[in-house]
Amino acid sequence: MRTETMNRIEPTYHVPVLLKESVDGMNIRPDGIYADMTFGGGGHSREILSRLGSNGRLLGFDQDEDAEKNIVDDSRFTFVRSNFRFLHNFLRYHGIGQVDAILADLGVSSHHLDDSERGFSFRFEGALDMRMNKRGGYTAADIVNTYDEERLANIFYLYGELKNSRKLASVISKARNAQPIRTTGEFLEIVKPLFGREREKKELAKVFQALRIEVNQEMEALKEMLYAATTALKPGGRLVVITYHSLEDRMVKNIMKTGNVEGKAETDFFGNLQTPYRLVNNKVIVPDRDEIERNPRSRSAKLRIAEKI
Repeated sequence: MRTETMNRIEPTYHVPVLLKESVDGMNIRPDGIYADMTFGGGGHSREILSRLGSNGRLLGFDQDEDAEKNIVDDSRFTFVRSNFRFLHNFLRYHGIGQVDAILADLGVSSHHLDDSERGFSFRFEGALDMRMNKRGGYTAADIVNTYDEERLANIFYLYGELKNSRKLASVISKARNAQPIRTTGEFLEIVKPLFGREREKKELAKVFQALRIEVNQEMEALKEMLYAATTALKPGGRLVVITYHSLEDRMVKNIMKTGNVEGKAETDFFGNLQTPYRLVNNKVIVPDRDEIERNPRSRSAKLRIAEKI
């Protein structure tokens, strides 16, 4: 069995966040079956494989074709090029009933942020794209040019938590009437004047986050994956999730505490909470100072772990 990785791996594709803490939280058994829902650069997957025996198995999900360059050359590993919302379908396709743990490192990878052609970052000039899956779907340019003003405002308010969402949508709507907005540079020229210099980077990050979430339907996909994971986990199996912003963190926290993403607590006749999970870490795990210095992207990371009852 070959356990070495392929020579063409990009070492800087993505630096895994909370690597030891998250994989420790999976409580890996050498002969278990596991799923890495966000394969990316393969950092978490390689650590999982290092703890598996010859009969262990790992599925790595990623919808981005770029991630295929990092595929692990290991007979115990199966790469699934798909959105993680289809977890149930692919487990069935590969003849797997249930798994022992599921790991998801949410958010955008360093690779996406550093690739100017993908349009994920306001640091670079490039096409206003933001699709994780380049095979189809709306781009960020499609959204800013075709969504009506109210719908745009709702996206910026709900997904970016921007207080000036209506003003932002109005300015974009007026600008696109003159000419279509196609690049990150054109978009920044329109929205930058709305933010003060002292908070410009933070506010622009929220604007780009909101568009990225809408382009990739991230909240809907996360909701579907979390419910699929609840069904896919064996009793005693672990759900391990790293979040980066309050919207996704709220959904993860809710499903782990109540069994649903809305956080609606259901109780039995005696008032006992009915939930499929037991929290493993009651207090959220965050990166220490050393990790934040090594990898600034980890600054907003939160790790939550729950065990299927």
